[in-house]
Amino acid sequence: MVYTYLSTLAVDMALTISLSPEIEAKLQAKAKLQGQDINTLAAELLTQLIQWEQQDTEEAIAGIQQGLADFAAGRSRDFQEFVTEQRQKYDLSTDD
Repeated sequence: MVYTYLSTLAVDMALTISLSPEIEAKLQAKAKLQGQDINTLAAELLTQLIQWEQQDTEEAIAGIQQGLADFAAGRSRDFQEFVTEQRQKYDLSTDD
């Protein structure tokens, strides 16, 4: 089935999304369970997903930047030392 969502912003925007029958059924069931209009629920779920993805990307970039800054400042260690520590910490075998 195809759903059309109209934005509540100053300028309305129609967005048409094609869903598989399985996803449509899950969305309808969730909307019914929550007593929500299916279009409102779909818009809320998409908004949450986009916000989560944006935050996840920002956190990943910050982590990479911190790692690069640590490396540039000399805060690093030998890879073999790290591997040995992890093997001991998690009781992993050495398949050398």
